[in-house]
Amino acid sequence: MQKLPALLWLCAFPLASLAQSAKPAAEVRRYAIEVAGLQVGTMTATRQPAVGPEQVYTLVSDVKVNFLFYHLKIYYQVTNRFRNGQLLLSTVDAHTNQGDFASRTEWKGDHYAIVAHQYKHHYEATETQPIRYAVTNMFFAEPAGQPRAFAEYFGDYFALTRAKDGTTRAVRDGREDEYRYANGQLVAIIKKNPLKNFIIRLLP
Repeated sequence: MQKLPALLWLCAFPLASLAQSAKPAAEVRRYAIEVAGLQVGTMTATRQPAVGPEQVYTLVSDVKVNFLFYHLKIYYQVTNRFRNGQLLLSTVDAHTNQGDFASRTEWKGDHYAIVAHQYKHHYEATETQPIRYAVTNMFFAEPAGQPRAFAEYFGDYFALTRAKDGTTRAVRDGREDEYRYANGQLVAIIKKNPLKNFIIRLLP
């Protein structure tokens, strides 16, 4: 009779080992992209579980707009790889109705080589200061105390300020985005546009 508990323990052991070896799930945030109250696309932010000192973030946006004479199609993917909290490599691949474009920021040991060739935006530079905070990070925590965020698409920085109403404003070269958080979670982004603002809302 005493063998039964031991037998049950042995049967349960493989399951316990499997549970311990299971990889933690990626964190995923899904958003709807709206213009004038209509959904025109989706945005998905993903943070992979850390593997040792490395962690990978991705951001995928898919937008299709057809309003009278205004037609827009943009699909882009941002992939950021960090090691010990420092950005090592950022790539942006964009496919639009105006052509295909790309940005790349790579740490070379003592500087970043930055090349951004996007629609009506061409920028090449070097940066010697380690980049530790980027736009992808803003999807997973409120940027408390962060003065700027690396804008992977453009290859330079958004200046960040916190307004009295609790929103975070990201400004670059006259462009302004507004980030809204609730309980530390990003729930909406308002991308200011001369024609119509893009509203990015967290999906349930």
